[in-house]
Amino acid sequence: MDSQLKRGVIDYVVLAALKHEDSYGYKIVQDISEIMEISESTLYPVLRRLKKQGFLTTKNVMHQSRVRKYYSLTKKGRARLKEAADDFRIFRDIYEYIVR
Repeated sequence: MDSQLKRGVIDYVVLAALKHEDSYGYKIVQDISEIMEISESTLYPVLRRLKKQGFLTTKNVMHQSRVRKYYSLTKKGRARLKEAADDFRIFRDIYEYIVR
């Protein structure tokens, strides 16, 4: 995938990965890796930025004697994801026009 295109969609892919349940960094990487290549070193700055923008919150949970940081969507994050879905419907129409 083109790096510019990836940079343009990564925030939305991360938000979508958290749409149904809270999750932690490593699992988010695993989930996203099903559709696009992403490393933890790429993910964590995205998570920090989305949290700073108010799209995510975090909570620390003990897991096997270690603290694991879980990320969850805020109301603002869910609204942003919905806006993105509307935008991507337009891109889908453009894509379909190009490939026909």
